[in-house]
Amino acid sequence: MKKTWLLGLGFFSISLTWALYNAFVPLFLDDYLKSAAMIGFMMTIDNYFAIILQPWIGHRSDTTNTRYGRRMPYLLIGMPLGAVFATLIPWHTGFVTLVLFMVFMNLSMSLFRAPTVALMPDITPEPQRTKANGVINFMGGIGSVLAFGIGSQLYGIGSYVPFLFAGVVMLICLLVLKAVIREPAALELGLAGNAAAGEQPQPKPQIRIKDQLDKTTVLILAAIFFWFVAYQGVEALFTLYGTKQVGMSDAEASFSLTFFSLAFLLFALPSGWLGARYGKKAIISTGVAGLFLVFGVMIFIDSVLWLRVLLIVGGIFWACININSYPWVVSTGREESIGTRTGIYYFVSSLAAITSPPLLGWLIDVFGYPALFISASVGMLLALCCLLAIPRERQRLGRDPLDQTPVGMK
Repeated sequence: MKKTWLLGLGFFSISLTWALYNAFVPLFLDDYLKSAAMIGFMMTIDNYFAIILQPWIGHRSDTTNTRYGRRMPYLLIGMPLGAVFATLIPWHTGFVTLVLFMVFMNLSMSLFRAPTVALMPDITPEPQRTKANGVINFMGGIGSVLAFGIGSQLYGIGSYVPFLFAGVVMLICLLVLKAVIREPAALELGLAGNAAAGEQPQPKPQIRIKDQLDKTTVLILAAIFFWFVAYQGVEALFTLYGTKQVGMSDAEASFSLTFFSLAFLLFALPSGWLGARYGKKAIISTGVAGLFLVFGVMIFIDSVLWLRVLLIVGGIFWACININSYPWVVSTGREESIGTRTGIYYFVSSLAAITSPPLLGWLIDVFGYPALFISASVGMLLALCCLLAIPRERQRLGRDPLDQTPVGMK
């Protein structure tokens, strides 16, 4: 598990950067755009790149073969570029330069996100992946807590300081990952063993995206779409909700998200253990049902204290969902298709992120800010319906799809 903790540094830097981006970039955009729908649309730029690039890059990384490994080349290119353009965002001189820096940063981040995520199942046996995902998301949670906690304080010093901090952290994490993560130069699919035995290497199995989409996987992906519609909309528009509806200051609104991230952080490891012990579907369903209730209650809350209490509860339920969903998607396919299925996972989550902020922003423009949490609760309800439609035979005896490990040996 040592490599898993070190790999978590990649998720730490990604989470730190995106949390700062989602917390403060809407405030920059608010200087130029007065429509919540337009601000929400601008916050989806990253997902347009993700929906186009990440499935292709994830699929491509499955067949990449360099002396640095399959995934590492994408990190070596994308992370330095992401650090540079993230640092430049607060130095914009107008709307055009702000958009340009946003576009280039998001393009850079799209180059390495799927390969970074795919490294986890690459170095982790299937029965341990929910626990490993808990570890790396724990590290990512630390990044989010720093972003919303320390980041809000750094923002008070100067709007450029938290972004500079994120850029430096990303470069440091890249250096550590490059030093400690050693990928095989060739796919470990029996090719090296055949060559050593004097046998002719067998051709690599063809990996086609459409072959990955069985009924169970499609229903899982549909659930992922709906819960990310709910989550991404709340994350992208919460600072505006806090300032416009609850009456918080900019710093108070961004700091409130710390409570959600901290709860997610503290429950990341337990939720991975629970997913391994009781099955991913059961724990994810619990989280979806819980967030449906939390978002529904938030509609009636105008107290900062109670809002933050609910954010803590919501962070726990989000850990149940987020820690177990990606390993579940990977477990329904073959080992050699990990990068491809990672790309599919991010295609669906990015499609939801493209849809959500402008849609929820438009509903806010029409019905007012309470529509944010009404829409989020509806999204969670639809996700729960998809989970309930997954065939029971794929989840018998508490096992996950394609998982042949006896229940008592998790």
